[in-house]
Amino acid sequence: MPEIILYQETPPDADQLTSILAKLNLQPRELMRKGQSEFKQMGLENKDLSDEQLIAAMLEAPILIERPIVLANGKAAIGRPPESVLEIL
Repeated sequence: MPEIILYQETPPDADQLTSILAKLNLQPRELMRKGQSEFKQMGLENKDLSDEQLIAAMLEAPILIERPIVLANGKAAIGRPPESVLEIL
């Protein structure tokens, strides 16, 4: 049974987010919601930012993290579309 974590209330730490990125096989920028006003306000379109800087930005403003992310059976999937979650259950 997947665990539901309300990440805006209890955001992941840097290690957890790094682990999630690895399970998703994504770079930090690929997990960011680029349409959020925070993305532009924080200057995150800057291609020179390091992965560590992007992860720090997601931790500072968790609303930037794409959602939902489902973790199950040692794997991860972004729940958009919802059917993508079936692959890890």
